Amino acid sequence: MRIDIISVLPELLVSPFEHSIMKRAQQKGLLEVVVHNLRDYGLGKHRQVDDYQYGGGAGMVMMVEPLSNCIEQLQVQRSYDEIIFLTPDGKTLHQGIANQLSLSKNLLFICGHYKGIDERIREQYVTMEISIGDFVLSGGELAAAVLVDSIGRLLPGVLNDETSALFDSFQDGLLAPPVYTRPSEFKGWKVPDVLLSGHDKAIEDWRYEQSLNRTKERRPDLLQK
Repeated sequence: MRIDIISVLPELLVSPFEHSIMKRAQQKGLLEVVVHNLRDYGLGKHRQVDDYQYGGGAGMVMMVEPLSNCIEQLQVQRSYDEIIFLTPDGKTLHQGIANQLSLSKNLLFICGHYKGIDERIREQYVTMEISIGDFVLSGGELAAAVLVDSIGRLLPGVLNDETSALFDSFQDGLLAPPVYTRPSEFKGWKVPDVLLSGHDKAIEDWRYEQSLNRTKERRPDLLQK
C-alpha cells in the first residue's frame, strides 16, 4: 500500500513513521508513506498557499490553486482509491473505516490548516472526509498520523502475530478484555485462575464475558449499534 500525504508542515509527520510498527511496515515493503510539501506548489516568490476568506471573517483559508496543482500532479502518477480530507466535520473514524481502507492500494490524504481548505477542493477532488473526534487540532497532520497507523497495522505481515489485530477493541463491536502477564502473583494481586488453567474454551468464554461487561460499563453505545 502507498499513502501520499499533502501538508504545509511535513516536519510534523517525520517521527510518527520512523519508529515502531510503522517503521517496520515500511522496511518490509508493505507500506510506503510519502509526504508532500504543499509549499512546493505555492504561488509567487513566497510560495503562498493561503489567503483571506471571501466575505470576511477571522482566519486564513488554504488556496484552491496550490492544492489542485499538487493533487493533479499526483493523480498523473497513480490512481487513488480514496482522496481523504482530515477535517473536524468529517465522518468520525472507527475500526470499520480502518478495516475498509486497509484493503486499498493507493490513498491520498489532505491535511487542513488555518480555517480549512477552499470548498472547491472538497467538491471536486475529495472522496472521503474523516475526523478523529469531536475536537479541533491546529492541523490535520496528527489526524493523518493516527489514520495511517490505524490502517497500516492491519496490513498482512505488518504485525508479528497477524491474529493480534483481530482481537483488538472494536473489531467485534466490543472493548478488549483485561490482559495479564508474568508474574502470576504480585503484591498479593493474582491473575484470574481461568487464564492459568490451560482450558482454551473456558478462557475464550471468560474473555468474551469480560469484553461484554467492560463494554456495558464503559461504552454502552457500542452495544446499541
